[in-house]
Amino acid sequence: MTTPPPMLQVSDIPMERYHALSDATMDTLLESLETVLDMLGSSRYEVEYSSGVLTLNLAEHGTYVINKQPPNKQIWLSSPFSGPKRYDYISTADGWFYSRDGRSMGNLLEEELSKTLAKKVHLGVDQISKLIS
Repeated sequence: MTTPPPMLQVSDIPMERYHALSDATMDTLLESLETVLDMLGSSRYEVEYSSGVLTLNLAEHGTYVINKQPPNKQIWLSSPFSGPKRYDYISTADGWFYSRDGRSMGNLLEEELSKTLAKKVHLGVDQISKLIS
């Protein structure tokens, strides 16, 4: 018997707030991933961000694609390990969560990347509203 995911109340945020939160999230992800890849020193791995789409290429491990979805006020993630997911901002938890399993985007990425890269990865995308004014 499986435990149902926690009930999350999706925040109906104004579009301006969505952009501030999602931009802060994407910028933080980019900076954190650049730092991780620099520490690894592998020329086979690369991260880039353009027009709201962040691509993390991990060579033989696959490619992550993370992008903003303004019409839905979501961030979408495609993982080579866990597949596609759509994240909503949950104001009470101050983060991006997947409604089907109640898990945060930051938690999933940190777990998968730590396992894949054999190095503890911290991305700093929890409590994202603290990064915006």
